[in-house]
Amino acid sequence: MIVPIIGNVTYSITMDPTVWIFDDRKILLHEAFSSNKQPIDNNEDDIEKAAKRWENEVFHHKINPPVNKSISRLEGKKILTESYVMPIKDFINHAEVKPEAKEAKLITRDGDIILSLSDLMDAYLFFAREGKPLKEDGPVHLMYQDGSNKDNPIKGIKKIEVL
Repeated sequence: MIVPIIGNVTYSITMDPTVWIFDDRKILLHEAFSSNKQPIDNNEDDIEKAAKRWENEVFHHKINPPVNKSISRLEGKKILTESYVMPIKDFINHAEVKPEAKEAKLITRDGDIILSLSDLMDAYLFFAREGKPLKEDGPVHLMYQDGSNKDNPIKGIKKIEVL
């Protein structure tokens, strides 16, 4: 269930889509191709919650800053019923593509697919259907951000090689 990014990069990295369900960068599938797409996390709510926590702690004289953003039981149940995509750009940037790289090869169960590096950078990886990993035809599907292949994504991606 992992997808390595290898090839003409400074750092080969391994993506694990099974942990993205709790990643703040994920986008709801049904919002990914609309004009108002946003990551699931709402910063204003977080700031407001943090301010209330701070106020509570100060007034009760015990300052214990929160270590992690916790997810309520209701939020956890909702997360596990939705379908999500993850923008791939952050992962490609983290691997540090070398300047001479122009293309990428998607190594899939059904054969290799070559696409431009810019098309890869502007793509989503579909990784969760109704809160569950894509086991049969996954671990990820590639969908272009313009939605041109959302009904027929590139499936069964096992590895991404930057050329």
